[in-house]
Amino acid sequence: MARPALMSSPRRAFWAALAANAGLGALAALGQAPWELWPLTVIALALVCRQVATADTARWAALQVFAAGLGHFALAMFWIIEPFLVEPEVYGWMAPFALLFMAAGAALFWTIPAWLAVRIAPGFPRQGVAFAALMVLSDWLRGWIFTGLPWALTGHIWINTPAAQIAATFGSIGLSALTMLAAALPLIFHRPGRFAALPGWVLSILVIATAWSAGLARLAQPLPPDTGLHLRLVQPNATQALKWDPVWSEVFFGRLLELSAARDPGKPAPDVMIWPETAVNFLLNQSGTAAQDISAYVGAPVILGIQRSEGSRYFNSLTQFSDAGIGPVYDKFHLVPFGEYTPWGDVMARFGIRAFAAQHGFGYSAGPGPQVMRLPGLPAMQPLICYEAVFSRHLISGEDRPDWLLQVTNDGWFGQISGPWQHLAQARLRTIESGLPLMRAANTGVSAVIDARGGIRASLGLNLTGRIDAPLPGALPPTPWSRWGDWPAVAVTLAVLLFCLRRGRASLRC
Repeated sequence: MARPALMSSPRRAFWAALAANAGLGALAALGQAPWELWPLTVIALALVCRQVATADTARWAALQVFAAGLGHFALAMFWIIEPFLVEPEVYGWMAPFALLFMAAGAALFWTIPAWLAVRIAPGFPRQGVAFAALMVLSDWLRGWIFTGLPWALTGHIWINTPAAQIAATFGSIGLSALTMLAAALPLIFHRPGRFAALPGWVLSILVIATAWSAGLARLAQPLPPDTGLHLRLVQPNATQALKWDPVWSEVFFGRLLELSAARDPGKPAPDVMIWPETAVNFLLNQSGTAAQDISAYVGAPVILGIQRSEGSRYFNSLTQFSDAGIGPVYDKFHLVPFGEYTPWGDVMARFGIRAFAAQHGFGYSAGPGPQVMRLPGLPAMQPLICYEAVFSRHLISGEDRPDWLLQVTNDGWFGQISGPWQHLAQARLRTIESGLPLMRAANTGVSAVIDARGGIRASLGLNLTGRIDAPLPGALPPTPWSRWGDWPAVAVTLAVLLFCLRRGRASLRC
């Protein structure tokens, strides 16, 4: 789309063009969970790539794509308002500002690639192709910059399709590359005429079909047998608004105990119970004989999320309760900004501003980093508390590679429409990348047993009270991604970008 001439066209044409791009971005968001309409994402992003390819200035390309990014992240991440509505009388007024700032900040990760593409690789279709490559690199950088937020990546649209299996080789960034390649091909093979983009669309379909077929081939291979361990995931459905209420917290604790103690005739008793994040209303260092009492009552060890303190510092932690007492402790290290800790917290505390999720103090302190836990009678396990499962870079590989992943989470903060489903989808992606099974205990759902290729063996949906008894699935050998990480996908993307840059400079010399 050419830039509207503001001196000769009505101002409304300018704003109409930006509104149309915001609509394209929102359309692209419909490929994310729970909608999973991935063809709409590819089509919408192809049109955004064309907008960049035909923009006559970097400024106009950036404005259009900022509008598209704003529409995309406003829809894909509108669940961000939910934490502010848990106590609406206190925080409700912040909700629209939180969504606006979140969407605008994330949109910059689309805007800067658009501006750069026109600056470094001018001309059709180079600047559109360069934009596609820069978008892949931007998805990668989003996992690192400002502590990282790799949520609603362009590649996440494939998680519930066979094409997701290529993440075992190329990771989540490889999936983003698949999305942007499919979106950019109609530009690369553009020819004059009525059906100018048709050859490119045919190739786009072939690329997707190839990834789909490769995924089907991987899914057709046998999985390793299940382990002999039987685990129980317990979901108490403790709604966030009532979770810390003195009366209701006792009700939810009673649910955890009764669900864990229940036995099904003719079925093996669980070897271990797994409770969700911040499952109980007392601190670990104030638990007394709770570890022995709870494990005796339910008849098995319990792995649970629990808060603990060290002096004035508080931690979001995980440990095991058994008849031997309290087991090893893992402290969450990748905390949610403003959710679990407040940047410049000492200053903010003077004004009474505290993190939402921390029940005590003004936020959590970070633990030392990823670790493998070795609990009695269990294979080596890597714990992931809630948000940590969003980051593939935290998965441990090499000689210290665990046998399985455990995510305890409290998605009660994030509503019912999209947030919990997107969080579950990303947990599935971690299993594909690593080749490790994942057990997921969620406070209000979705709890799930996920095998080493991302398949959901069993699940318990949102706002349900219940339990899942299942054997621990077996692990696959280390995947190519677990050896090489994102670097192959990043290297190929950089090669495409350098090609566009070289051609762009040649064009300038002409």
